[in-house]
Parts: sequence; C-alpha cells; structure tokens
Amino acid sequence: MQNIPLDHLLMIDIETVPQFALFDELTADWKQLWEEKTQRSLPDYTSAGEFYPQRAGVMAEFAKIVCISIGYFNKQGNTLQLRVKSFYGDDEKKLLQDLIVTVNQMEAKNNRWSFAGHNIKEFDIPFICRRLLINRLHIPAYLDFQHMKPWDTNIVDTFQYWRFGDYKNYTSLKLLAAALGVPSPKDDIDGSMVAEVYWKQKDLERIVTYCQKDVLTTANIILRFRNMDLLTDEAVVIVK
Repeated sequence: MQNIPLDHLLMIDIETVPQFALFDELTADWKQLWEEKTQRSLPDYTSAGEFYPQRAGVMAEFAKIVCISIGYFNKQGNTLQLRVKSFYGDDEKKLLQDLIVTVNQMEAKNNRWSFAGHNIKEFDIPFICRRLLINRLHIPAYLDFQHMKPWDTNIVDTFQYWRFGDYKNYTSLKLLAAALGVPSPKDDIDGSMVAEVYWKQKDLERIVTYCQKDVLTTANIILRFRNMDLLTDEAVVIVK
C-alpha cells in the first residue's frame, strides 16, 4: 500500500438489501431455494422465514445492491481532498451500469489504479460481479479477478492489510477505525438496519449517507496506515 500513489486508489463500498421485504413475497420455488441455502446455518428456534430478513441481504442470489459509493483522493494546491460519488436507487441494473461507465472513464485515463475498501476482496467486489451477471451485464476486465494472477489483482483491502498474515479473527471497519483513532462511521445506522431503513422506512438517502461515511472512514484508515493526517470536513466533497 505504501508504494501506491493516493490518487491511484478508488475507495468503494456497497449497501445491499433482500430483494423482497418479506419471505412470504418469494415464489414457492425461491422459498425452497432459500430453505436449502440456509438449512445448515439456520439458528436454533428460528424458522427459514424469520431468517430471511436477517441474512438474505448479504447473499447475492437473494439480494440486490441499492447503493454503491466511490471516493478518490484529489490534490487541490497543498490540500488533500476526498471526492465522493454515489450510485443508488431501486433499479439495480441502472446503478451498476452507471458505476461501470464512470469507472471505465477513469480506466481510460489511468489503468494503474486499484480498488480500496474494507473487506472488499471477500464481499463487495464478488457481490458486484455476481449481481452484474444476474443483471446480464458484462464484467469488465478490471473486475475479473478470477483470471488475474494474485500479484496483478488491483485491490487494496484494509481488512487484509490489518491481518498482517493472521487469519484467525475478523476486524470490523468500526473497530479498526476506533483502534486507529479514526472517527466512527456508524453514528446513525449500522449494516443490520439497512434492510429495515430501505423496506420499512423508505429512506434511501439515509442509506446513501451511511455508505458515503464508510468510504470516508476507509480513506482515513488508509491515511493512518501511511501515518498521515486525517481529512478535515472541508476536504470532503460530495459529487452529485
């Protein structure tokens, strides 16, 4: 990470929800598929229907992406800025298309960039690829990690960096931020509340703000890894 220029990093974070608000809204076939998928992980005294709103949002076959936020460093004179842009809405295919168009434009200008985020290697990036296929969209070469050699993979994952080769424990973004003295991004909602905010409260803008805060937190963690000062509030620019 130390050798990658800051302006070559593209921070990314996604928010996902179950495709339906309730288990009963699934067809009979999809109910059976859900029961088969979760039969070994179902908690005691919990039915498949009760488990659906709790876990469907993190399983790409049963979920959809409602927000993708990206951020990139930009130098304005002597001031380091973070510019953040979000793609969001009920139409998952459109937000995925908009994301790809934007990243393609960046790829055309600089093909030496890397995705950056927390646990994006095991969650965000694979989830995006699966949803691209489900929406019958092409997976760009820069997302096709299965055909890359490990040293060619363009991912900077703060979760993986924090492991330092130790694979016994999971460290959340919130915990890592606290450990490094970075302001907590979870001052409004957390991941377990996203589905309720989307389906019950119908407050997508709140989810977008939450997603953008994760991008900012990741950016500040990267700066901490480099022993640099955190971004000020004035240095964060939301791009519409």
